[in-house]
Amino acid sequence: MLSPFVGQKLRTLVNSENAEDLIVLTELIESGAVTPVVDRTYPLSETPAAIRYMTEGHARGKSSSV
Repeated sequence: MLSPFVGQKLRTLVNSENAEDLIVLTELIESGAVTPVVDRTYPLSETPAAIRYMTEGHARGKSSSV
């Protein structure tokens, strides 16, 4: 159960991957064509600062339409 004070919605996710898609994705990652974008990291003790950074729109690679 989610807290009534948290503004998040619980959603279900249906995932249907197939072997061909995973092979293509693996090839893209191994070739360097797909790379993660991480502009900074935080230690666990600084979780509030990390969340603040993300919610203020600074985090790269995040979608605001979640």
